[in-house]
Amino acid sequence: MTLRATVVGGGVAGLCTATELASRGVAVTLVDREKRPGPHACSWWAGGMLAPFCEGETAEEPVVRLGQAAAGWWEGQGVPVTRAGTLVVTLGRDRQELDRFARRTHGHCTLDRAGLAELEPDLDDRFDRALFFSEEAHLDPRRALGHLRDRLPALGVQFRTGKTDAHGPVFDCRGLAARDALPDLRGVKGEMLVLHAPDLRLGRPVRLLHPRWPFYVVPRGDGVYMLGATQIESGERVRPTVRSALELLSAAYALHPAFGEAEILEIGVDARPAFPDNLPRLRQQGEVIHVNGLFRHGFLMAPALARMAADLLCNNVRPELMNEDHG
Repeated sequence: MTLRATVVGGGVAGLCTATELASRGVAVTLVDREKRPGPHACSWWAGGMLAPFCEGETAEEPVVRLGQAAAGWWEGQGVPVTRAGTLVVTLGRDRQELDRFARRTHGHCTLDRAGLAELEPDLDDRFDRALFFSEEAHLDPRRALGHLRDRLPALGVQFRTGKTDAHGPVFDCRGLAARDALPDLRGVKGEMLVLHAPDLRLGRPVRLLHPRWPFYVVPRGDGVYMLGATQIESGERVRPTVRSALELLSAAYALHPAFGEAEILEIGVDARPAFPDNLPRLRQQGEVIHVNGLFRHGFLMAPALARMAADLLCNNVRPELMNEDHG
């Protein structure tokens, strides 16, 4: 007998879960208020960094370990992934930040000025030391979301908008909207900018460490860069602030003055869903299994949670990141 399941939510968690279930022969109905991924989804505004080792600075061990499989999963779905690593730099006055970052992470080597210039010639003479995480990768989130959405019909997934009768277990992947069922879920506001800086050529994500506003820039191609990201304890999802924009732009200019001549293409804001310990998990409430709490690790951890969801339904394997709600 064919297994059936309903996935609610068409962001990165929902699309990954539907993909993993359908690839194992489950008849999936995906329910979302919109027909396609777009600005309504938190994952639309993501950086797309598949950087488990860098995230280890603050993230728990499962994020580092499980996140290492993310790039391969996305490539397996046909999503273009750039495996160029991550550079981490700091301004001269903040050199201790680089030492601290190195102590808290692994999977990196230290570059001198010449080594950094060889990887990123446009950063020549701007920094004399960097950490290079060679095994990390990045992707274009919007392209990845669109690709998953477009290949789901070939896997037999049915799409519905609005309310619909559930078929089989329900996998609730609504992100912050699931606070109506998950009272300990909180919002962490993030703001980002998309700039066009045609005179600058960066081939990989670069993180600039700063005691007050850690910053990263991710190349999107054709001189387009995503700048992120603020991290504010708030569920507010629509109002970018002048302070955050100024901090991001100041950090970009500190990284390279060419950003001073860049064109601002977009300013985005949304709130990431997070549990108190910032670890994602599956949580079961009766016939509903919540896939949530991705925090700032959406594209990094959604594949792992999707595999756990499919293992639970198809093989009755209790996921590593799961708890039950008996309330």
